[in-house]
Amino acid sequence: MSKKILIIVSEHGYWAEELIGPVSKFDERGYEVVFATPTGARARALPPSLDENYIDPPLGRSVTSAENARLGREFDEGTRLDKPLDISSWVPERPYTTDAAYLRKLEQYHRDLERLGEEIAEYDALLIVGGSGPIADLANNERVHGLIMAFKAAGKLIGAECYGVACLAFARDWNDRKSIIWGKHVTGHCKEYDYKDGTGFLGTDFNMGPPPYPLEYILRDATGPDGAYHGNFGHPLSVIVDYPFVTGRSTPDSYLTGQKMVEALEDGLTRYGW
Repeated sequence: MSKKILIIVSEHGYWAEELIGPVSKFDERGYEVVFATPTGARARALPPSLDENYIDPPLGRSVTSAENARLGREFDEGTRLDKPLDISSWVPERPYTTDAAYLRKLEQYHRDLERLGEEIAEYDALLIVGGSGPIADLANNERVHGLIMAFKAAGKLIGAECYGVACLAFARDWNDRKSIIWGKHVTGHCKEYDYKDGTGFLGTDFNMGPPPYPLEYILRDATGPDGAYHGNFGHPLSVIVDYPFVTGRSTPDSYLTGQKMVEALEDGLTRYGW
């Protein structure tokens, strides 16, 4: 049977290979792919991710091949991202405790979460694409967390790449406030790969300088004493499978992330890379 994958993409810029890599693996298997963005706006690729001549500062070399630059431009200029689902109108948001009729609103919020669990039944997996954009509109997006929690509660596969892995660290049950990757093994953008300057987001003229948080440190804390963060610095690839999670460190890991998600869905893969 064909699979159906929900892919969340930032409206402030995704890294092209981190989208086309997994999607190419899903397309090869004939999966149905549905895209979603925070407000339903069309996602766009970060310009450096479409330029094979762009030199990544921490690595001192290009991380985008001419082929991936071409494929990224074709995808970004195509129509597949034209009509994404609007997460803001789909997933409920928890009310402020100062809201009028807070108790009633909280009860309705939980009813809506139950409905969300029913609505995602048609999907087999969730993927969060990386790049700098997720820092701005995905990492601490409560509605994105709601989707992640719904997929987790349903026992469905959840993938994340690069700075998209931050969404997993911050997705938490409001009762114990513990990350859903507590006790799990994950990878994600390691400290050695962080920019010292130039972190930017589409739709703004703001240069944040370095990333606002070191993802590696967050993941080390979020996984707790019985889990682990694996940066694999110096290794060409870093993809970790600790079911239900499949995490990819950065750009070069994108195709392998998609491949391991396929293997988890079709072959029952539950552990890889650690």
